[in-house]
Amino acid sequence: MGIGAGRIAIAAAAISAWLPIWLPAREARAANGAYAVDAADIAEIGSCKVESWLQAATNTDFTAVANPSCAVNVFRPVELSMQTVRSRSDGDWSNSLAPKAKWNFVPTGVGRFGLSFYASGSFDAVTGEHRTALAVVPVTYRLSETVRINLNGGWMWDRMADRHYLAYGAGLDWKLTETLQWTIEAFGQAGQSDEPSAIRPRFQTGMRYRPNEIFSVDLIYGHNITGENANWITLGTTIRFPVPGGKPDHHRTGHL
Repeated sequence: MGIGAGRIAIAAAAISAWLPIWLPAREARAANGAYAVDAADIAEIGSCKVESWLQAATNTDFTAVANPSCAVNVFRPVELSMQTVRSRSDGDWSNSLAPKAKWNFVPTGVGRFGLSFYASGSFDAVTGEHRTALAVVPVTYRLSETVRINLNGGWMWDRMADRHYLAYGAGLDWKLTETLQWTIEAFGQAGQSDEPSAIRPRFQTGMRYRPNEIFSVDLIYGHNITGENANWITLGTTIRFPVPGGKPDHHRTGHL
């Protein structure tokens, strides 16, 4: 698959260090990183990264996530990841695992649309119970080398309540400088719910500082699907393990 044993070992070691902190959770984000709206790009084949973020809400809810991923070639390029989530909601703690596979079908480019597809699900980390399933089509349109628009549309199944939802999102990424990127996005889910607030659109905005190709840090403020009308602040980091001599990872980076 083109990934060296050393690269896999690094990613495995990184997630092993975080896993004890984040085992049982409620819903994990299926989009890339702490942002809710995904871009159509995937990473270069053979590269890996470890994303992690902490979220705190004004109603005392809390979420901690670790998300290692690698891009491999299984018949066609695919980016594989596994979120581990520990969260507190209304005073109750839970843990979950959320595997995800993402394929790009139309590469992005300035003045044209790029398209991909990803499938994900979440499971209780203790009981193994299947909680949700998700299938989403991300579309990206690059206005320039520094500005792009991301649109998401798909389906989500809440297995616990046996309800189906339309998942949607729209976001703007703008590379302000060589090291700073600004993101603003709206997202949500439409369908039947016992809690009307759970299906209202959410908004958030964040800044990414990326001093080099290896490391970046995000600071995000806004709302989450869960937590009713609480405001959330998120601090996230990404550590990348690029292919030696390969091209930079343009997926949700500070380099468009």
